[in-house]
Amino acid sequence: MTHVRSIGQSAYTAWCSNVLFPLHELIKRHDSTARRRALEQSQWWSPERIERHRLERLREFLSTVASTVPYYEGLFRSIAFNPAGVRTLADLTAIPFLTKAIIRSNTEALKARDATGLRRYNTGGSSGEPLIFFLDKERVSHDVAAKWRATRWWGVDIGDPEIVVWGSPIELSAQDWVRSVRDLLLRSTLLPAFEMSESNLDAFVAKIRARRPAMLFGYPSVLAHIARHAESRGQALNDAGVRVTFVTSERLYPEQRNQIMRTFGCPVANSYGGRDAGLIAHECPAGGMHMSAEDIIVEIVDGGGKSQPPGTAGEIVVTHMAGESFPFIRYRTGDVGVMDERVCECGRGLPLIKELQGRTTDFVVAQNGTVMHGLALIYVVRDLPGIAKFKIVQESIDHTKVLLVAGPDLDHDVVERIRVGMAKRLGSGVWIDVEIVDDIRSEPSGKYRYVTSEVAAK
Repeated sequence: MTHVRSIGQSAYTAWCSNVLFPLHELIKRHDSTARRRALEQSQWWSPERIERHRLERLREFLSTVASTVPYYEGLFRSIAFNPAGVRTLADLTAIPFLTKAIIRSNTEALKARDATGLRRYNTGGSSGEPLIFFLDKERVSHDVAAKWRATRWWGVDIGDPEIVVWGSPIELSAQDWVRSVRDLLLRSTLLPAFEMSESNLDAFVAKIRARRPAMLFGYPSVLAHIARHAESRGQALNDAGVRVTFVTSERLYPEQRNQIMRTFGCPVANSYGGRDAGLIAHECPAGGMHMSAEDIIVEIVDGGGKSQPPGTAGEIVVTHMAGESFPFIRYRTGDVGVMDERVCECGRGLPLIKELQGRTTDFVVAQNGTVMHGLALIYVVRDLPGIAKFKIVQESIDHTKVLLVAGPDLDHDVVERIRVGMAKRLGSGVWIDVEIVDDIRSEPSGKYRYVTSEVAAK
């Protein structure tokens, strides 16, 4: 008996999903296809069987890390932690948290001695603290497979036409001719999400109508903004062929979900994760936010690091058991969430996250009225040397303040580079006030907001 959601594929989509993309992954030496097939079986295991699987996998993972990764070899010795003695998932709490500061200070020691094929990555920018880390092919394969599985829950697959509305320079700058050909064959169109000018919004709407994508993928704030624009223009998009809209990288607000559903006439599937922590959870058609539990363990902790029970909000801490070459063990994400004890009515045994309270990035408005995603300003500051933390506050159309916490190697010309970069995006007449401060306080929720704007987006 199969539980896999029926997918009404075209012959071309079937070829992409079963031949072209698996070949693409094979050339990259990823085993994503085999992993996806395994995940589509394990998702139907009982919660008890999934827990037994996780415990066995955790014990093996920690044993390997203890003997191959210098940082954890020393840490485990210092706290007398024996991976072979792990009897429950709760035993994981004996290991100290991993933070961005620890990763920055111990990057080389976090690499396994026998690591091969490690690839350098950066965080996407919303954390405000630039982070460099490394992933191996096993870890990347898992994350691709987990996303692929979740995509198929919604009756769409790789090869179905899609439009990706995105703002990360990692993707936008990586569009060389090879990737362009790949995206053409896979029927994937990438649109930049930075500038929300009237002309760009009109172009986005026209592209969606002309392309007739089976799925949209992007930031909820951007897709909701496009939807509002189309609605204000009296342009219907509920007949554009969109079957599902996937949103990620920000908190999805109810009004955004409702706007997208109303305008595009399709369901909205929320996804939570990041390049560092991996694909942590994804929404199914029954509304459950399922964790990628076969390889990921999620804890909820309070401000003091104490584990919280289901139903209580706290910081999300992640252990990713794929990728032993650069392990993330009890990694503090800085995001806030709530665990759910219930079993989803879809029948999957994967545990659930009930509520995500973090991850929000505002829009900013340029002097000429152009609405931009907040990430357009984050990327001006994020990778500059010597910046420990930052916050961008658009106080008016003519005044933006940038708060910086300086690191030990702050370049003398950073302030001017920030002013020049911000002026290019916001307008030459905008006063860019850069202020060096001792610290930047978090919001009352405990979550930082790295871009805020007092200018209402019209």
